[in-house]
Amino acid sequence: MTTIKKKLLLPETMARTGWDFVKSRDDVEAIAFSPTAPTPEFRALLRDADGVALTSTPLRAADIEAAPRLRAVGRIGVGYDAVDVQALSRRGIPLMTCGTDNSPTVAEYAMFMMLTLCKRGAAMDALVRQGRWSERYAAPTTELLGKTVLIVGFGRIGTRIAKRCLAMEMRVEVYDPYVSAEAIRLAGCEPVADLDAALPRADFVTIHCPKTPETAGMFDAARLARMKPSARFINTARGGLVDEAALYAALAAGKLAGAGIDVFDREPPLTDNPLFTLPNVIVAPHMAGNSRESLDRAALTVTRNLLSVLDGAPNREYVVNPEAL
Repeated sequence: MTTIKKKLLLPETMARTGWDFVKSRDDVEAIAFSPTAPTPEFRALLRDADGVALTSTPLRAADIEAAPRLRAVGRIGVGYDAVDVQALSRRGIPLMTCGTDNSPTVAEYAMFMMLTLCKRGAAMDALVRQGRWSERYAAPTTELLGKTVLIVGFGRIGTRIAKRCLAMEMRVEVYDPYVSAEAIRLAGCEPVADLDAALPRADFVTIHCPKTPETAGMFDAARLARMKPSARFINTARGGLVDEAALYAALAAGKLAGAGIDVFDREPPLTDNPLFTLPNVIVAPHMAGNSRESLDRAALTVTRNLLSVLDGAPNREYVVNPEAL
């Protein structure tokens, strides 16, 4: 008797740990696809898929309609603004993320950006390589010690960056209307109820919240203007949370000391993005959450999540839309 195999559509870029886990199952067939595949090609593959794992590939209502067998969707990461969750829920298809797999990595990267801006990493490197040793006192570096960091969002990542900032002997303030003041204080941080009132105190602002209708554009020109000229702004969360034009204007005018940006309104961004012309800006290609270790963890988690649904015992802690169950 021939057993019909469960078919998983997996991005070819997924780490080997996930592929190895799937290969350990005789009842599963793994089908690779390119995350940049044209929509018709992707939909053709979806037609026979029982589960799909996504990296940068969007999943819209029309894609879901093209997948009659689809029973589970996994994100290799935690963001899902490119996935039509309501369309999945209408079909009873759970969307599952990778929980805390990349949280330590993002927290480390936000810390790296803060330190790089303070210590003027690229500029100091250039002084030595270019024989400009005598200029080393022209613009001294600064410290994290005693500085105030305002963390916007106190979830999986925000709590971790808080621990790292406390270890650097910083004062940590937290804005998150969905977390109790008591929980924030228990973590050694100071809760703030009014974001606008907290901004003028901050030496650093680092964002760790999802992009939603509530948070989109939350850092506009008016909010950025509340920050002091010596402050630095870090975004390793999502593009669209900050007005890029307003951020450029503040940085170019000396109203902000620097910024570290890993995510952009448009990805990949155009190479003529004005932010790229500024020496007080460091950028990264939406990679804050991607280390060798986090990619290995996420690949294993996403394949386990998909198969948990197909096996009839979904890992509920990773489900974004529990109503689909």
